Amino acid sequence: MAKSDYNRGKRPSGNTQKRNPKKQFSKKEGFQDKPKKQTKKSNPDEIRLNRYVANAGICSRREADKYIAAGNVSVNGKVITEMGYKVKRSDDVRFDGRKLNPEKKEYILLNKPKNFITTTSDEKGRRTVMELISSASKARLLPVGRLDRNTTGLLVFTNDGDLTKKLTHPQHGVRKIYHVHLDKNLTLSDLRKIEAGLDLEDGTIEVDEVSYIQGAPKKEIGVEIHSGRNRIVRRIFEHLGYNVIKLDRVIFAGLTKKDLPRGHWRHLTEQEVVNLKMIK
Repeated sequence: MAKSDYNRGKRPSGNTQKRNPKKQFSKKEGFQDKPKKQTKKSNPDEIRLNRYVANAGICSRREADKYIAAGNVSVNGKVITEMGYKVKRSDDVRFDGRKLNPEKKEYILLNKPKNFITTTSDEKGRRTVMELISSASKARLLPVGRLDRNTTGLLVFTNDGDLTKKLTHPQHGVRKIYHVHLDKNLTLSDLRKIEAGLDLEDGTIEVDEVSYIQGAPKKEIGVEIHSGRNRIVRRIFEHLGYNVIKLDRVIFAGLTKKDLPRGHWRHLTEQEVVNLKMIK
């Protein structure tokens, strides 16, 4: 553009001003801020159907999409094949006719210390194992089986009802190993009696294995048992005239206390959960 254009009062050709993309022009009000687009707020009570199925422990979200597309999932009696479909937690969602629970399955392993009772609450105000895992999850987890107040060792917590039934039913033969400290040496004849089976007030009890612990005094015993009867390990030795000073569950369903100090908890690994579910 020539310098003389300015002198003649001519306006330079072309648009030399940068427009604000956030502004829009109105004949009445000039340039005004563009109205912000209203974003649709998500309903906290709703959840994507694939996530609902995955949380129920059926499969991964990606696999859930395939099952949904194939017509395996119904909501309130209607088969849903739409991707991204959202449901409420109160909806009746079924996979191949089986009703699902939308709560994500969680699995916690605790190394229980003494003086905690295995219950969700206590009317006498005693400390419970739930205090020890209070920061572990927002889900409602329950202990699998029981350890009495003075028994220490491994205790599993989960909201997976099917797995809980499997781990607590004697027919599945879940492996439990205890380290027992007695008030006196266990005689060989009494060890043989335990091996053969004892008749207690509620029936005969048989252990899977019982032995002295190598390199330890004969008052320290290892016991493997799958019975879920109340206080059964203590009762076995009390029946023969021994007092159990310490009782520690060192192995439960293949899980060990490795790298898990007393009073601490950890989440089970995916492989550990798979192993538990494979128990027949």
